[in-house]
Amino acid sequence: MTRTIPQRLSWSQRLSYAAPAFALAAVGLPIFIYIPKFYTDVVGVNVSVFGAVFLAVRTFDAVTDPLMGVLSDRTRFQWGRRRPYIAYGSIPLGIAILMLYAPPSHLGQFGATIWLIISVFLLFSAWTAVTVPYESLGLELSEEYDERTTILGIREALLFLGTLLAVASPPAIATLMGFADTHQGERDRYFWFAAVYGPAVIITCWTCAIFVRERTNPVRQVESITAKSAAHVLKNRPFRILLLSYTVSAFGSTLPATLLPYYVTYVLKSDKIPVYLLSYFVTGVVCLPFWVRLSNKLGKKTTWLFAMAVNTLPFSLVPLLRAGDELGYGLIVVACGLAAAAVVAIPSSMQADVLDYDEMMTGQRREGQYMGLWSISKKMSAALGVGLALPILDSVGYVPNMPQSPQVLSVLTLLYVAVPVVCNVIAIFLALPYPIDRKEHAEIRQTIRNQRNR
Repeated sequence: MTRTIPQRLSWSQRLSYAAPAFALAAVGLPIFIYIPKFYTDVVGVNVSVFGAVFLAVRTFDAVTDPLMGVLSDRTRFQWGRRRPYIAYGSIPLGIAILMLYAPPSHLGQFGATIWLIISVFLLFSAWTAVTVPYESLGLELSEEYDERTTILGIREALLFLGTLLAVASPPAIATLMGFADTHQGERDRYFWFAAVYGPAVIITCWTCAIFVRERTNPVRQVESITAKSAAHVLKNRPFRILLLSYTVSAFGSTLPATLLPYYVTYVLKSDKIPVYLLSYFVTGVVCLPFWVRLSNKLGKKTTWLFAMAVNTLPFSLVPLLRAGDELGYGLIVVACGLAAAAVVAIPSSMQADVLDYDEMMTGQRREGQYMGLWSISKKMSAALGVGLALPILDSVGYVPNMPQSPQVLSVLTLLYVAVPVVCNVIAIFLALPYPIDRKEHAEIRQTIRNQRNR
């Protein structure tokens, strides 16, 4: 007996699915905000070496992510295709979080580098084992056009709330526990951060695996990775457009996340990094329901393009600021935050529609294979942000914990503002030909139903 996919999920099902995103936020943006500066300025890893390590591990992901996707698609356990990996993969992931955020002291530069390499490779390998099946599961929970936006919008809202809490946690821990603003104080705050988030990842992933059910509709067995299967993916024109546009936009979005602590500290000369981050994420979460409703009215592509424009235009004003312009920078951050969650949530919903197009063309459901490629896009965008920006700063004379030269400040501002703005403008134009709207999706779903009933 097979389980028919419901058009709409209950709120308990939606929240059970979205729960891991809240805890998994600790492995997302906070790593790119806190870990580079923590390891280069406190632990003692050379800034260029740090960038090279992150770029290497993301290159490794380019192999493991699609393999994990196909493995998940082809798995036939009693628990289903996705949930065993979500549950059991969370255990090494929780351990890796503790390793990365709590390195032993007095390692020396070589020892610190080796520790970074081991912990980062373990972290992102476990991250792949969890998130590729987890995000694949989200794409198959409903076949209804707007319900997908709701499900994945809730997931992204909890991801943003989790990111908000994760970003705020280190300074909050330092204040509540009285840690000094010293290198040891930084180590202490990150240790307690990891001690909370490691178990939280495991608990929320098991919650999802236990309470969320997978599709069991009969579809043709997913083939292994071959030239033929790769060709089918590349023939999916809506997917090519969506992936390329999202990749360019993601690279533009990752650079500010990585460089924000450097910009605020050395250019703006402010100590209010947590305030700016909180303002950005709170605004994004509060405004997300508006964007979901707008998507239901205007369609996903139009809403996504509008959101990217709103997220980009205010940021282009940052070069006009000078040291001490804290209020002006705060207003820009809030303005960009109006669409911060939408630029992530809307394309997540569009992924599911693209997979319907693939099923119509091939008769297969390959969420894992597609999510593996999507995951590569996200990870490589982030890795390039760290792997290119930090060595560039190093090459122009960046010195940790010291006043920076005018050349360093100019290059830092260029990387922080100009590159992301240009990337987002390019991404908007790349997304314009995306063809699947509400009417087109309804026709695709009808074709799939006819194929299944033959």
